[in-house]
Amino acid sequence: MRLVGPNGEQVGIVSIQDALRLAQEQDLDLVEVAATARPPVVKVMDYGKYKYESALKAREARKNQAHTVIKEMKLRPKIDPHDYETKKGHVVRFLKAGDKVKITIMFRGREQSRPELGRRLLSKLAEDVAELGFVEFAPKQDGRNMIMVLGPHKKKTEAMAEARAAKEQRKAGGAVDQTETAAAEAETAESIESVESVESVEQTEAVVGAASGADQAGEEQS
Repeated sequence: MRLVGPNGEQVGIVSIQDALRLAQEQDLDLVEVAATARPPVVKVMDYGKYKYESALKAREARKNQAHTVIKEMKLRPKIDPHDYETKKGHVVRFLKAGDKVKITIMFRGREQSRPELGRRLLSKLAEDVAELGFVEFAPKQDGRNMIMVLGPHKKKTEAMAEARAAKEQRKAGGAVDQTETAAAEAETAESIESVESVESVEQTEAVVGAASGADQAGEEQS
């Protein structure tokens, strides 16, 4: 078998007995890392440390993995304009977050005989959000409902990265605002102190002037 040392160095092809002996001499484990290779590859390592580091890497990979979520938005074919704008706002938010959106038009009663109302509404919605998403699944009748799926132009990972960047920018902006506020407060306090100092000097000069005037009047009377 081909033996790899604890620091990744290539030891060469050795017998299983020699590989075990080398691992024991270094108080480490002998781990098979490529069983299908010819000859098989084994490595001298601390297996406990290896498992711990592998678990950390797997956890970090799951943390950074982006799962595309399918959101659903339900509309009526004769939806009120205000309600339409509200629903469209939700669709915009979902697409910006990198999620797919399933749009369901719900027909009731006689509305089922006018499927063009649903297609017209879905076409309008697709046009209104064309900058953020595209029609991934064209409108299709499904019983009493009509369904269309919108896909985001941005991938989920891109949307997450932009959201994190915006969050960091807001934090940085808040820190700058606090610094500017503190500087403004310090400048205001300094201005108040300057005004108080001027008023104090003026009051002192007034008192001294009054005292000098009184002394001069006393001398004249004498």
